[in-house]
Amino acid sequence: MSKMDNLRAMREARYEAAQKLAKGGAAKPAVKPATKAAPAKAAPAAAPDAAPSGEALCGHRNMSGRTCTREQGHAAKSHRYS
Repeated sequence: MSKMDNLRAMREARYEAAQKLAKGGAAKPAVKPATKAAPAKAAPAAAPDAAPSGEALCGHRNMSGRTCTREQGHAAKSHRYS
């Protein structure tokens, strides 16, 4: 089967499940229910180029969503993104 055939089959299966649900019948879920997530172990470590915790970062964002890691109010004209 091609990728488009797989997509078409999935779309038709979702449509049939929605039709059964609309008629009042029990439709089986197409996706398995999420399992219980593991508890968070510890806070993530700071990035290696991040400023020490006492200094605030610039925080300027570029178009791709990266943030500047220079100190707040830096004199440099350019930002350092990571």
